[in-house]
Amino acid sequence: MKKYSLSIYCHTLNLEGEPAGIPVGSLGLHPEMLERLVALGILEVRRGMVTPDQVRRLQKIFRLRGTLGVNLTGAAVIVDLLERMEKLEDELERLRRTFL
Repeated sequence: MKKYSLSIYCHTLNLEGEPAGIPVGSLGLHPEMLERLVALGILEVRRGMVTPDQVRRLQKIFRLRGTLGVNLTGAAVIVDLLERMEKLEDELERLRRTFL
């Protein structure tokens, strides 16, 4: 099994203080892996940049692949479900505070 690493070299803010993006080239991904991530809808590249949130998702996906041996699609589904669970837990906590 091939091993890939993910490194972040650049993080800048635009004028509004929002993350401007991270250059795809600084991620250290093999071009074929990058194409595969985009084709599977795991990564969305705009103007050669990805968002910091996408980089965090990639880190989780590669960690799942490395520790559990899950394939890319399975790891993406797991991360999506974990994010959905987190949002639901936050909503539940908000509702508890509102009504209790």
